[in-house]
Amino acid sequence: MVDQMTVETMTAADVMSRMLVTVEPDESPLMAWELMRRADLHHLPVIDAESRIVGVLRREDLACHWSGGPAEQSSVRVARLLDTQPCPCATPEMPLSAVAALMIDSDVDVVPVTGPAGTLEGLITALDVLKAVAGRATPPHGPMDVRGGLFRLEPVLPPC
Repeated sequence: MVDQMTVETMTAADVMSRMLVTVEPDESPLMAWELMRRADLHHLPVIDAESRIVGVLRREDLACHWSGGPAEQSSVRVARLLDTQPCPCATPEMPLSAVAALMIDSDVDVVPVTGPAGTLEGLITALDVLKAVAGRATPPHGPMDVRGGLFRLEPVLPPC
């Protein structure tokens, strides 16, 4: 149980979010934004067809690359907005202190947790690490649940 653990003994599996909403690399930024908005998310893992992590899309990434309206955004793909550097990843067994060091060294505020085949198992944000340090980590519950977009947005604007 998490409340009996100390920060020194916690692992990535103890603090990672297991209920995830994901998007595929060929999805539009408009869809990614809508998923983030509806689920009140700041980070959206991007996974391929085999559930391997491609990267993590941040709200800031969308804001920095946003140009034009819905029609223009529907022709852009999420993969184009991702950082060209490989996404730093943790393993479920990684000590929480190592996850924090990875975030600092990589200058990121979110780290995907991946299994041996690179498949997404969870996500750890800087807030998750802070909650653990403060003794407020959310106990892990149930198996991992990754959900892709459950709907599709299509522009309905008349052509210009």
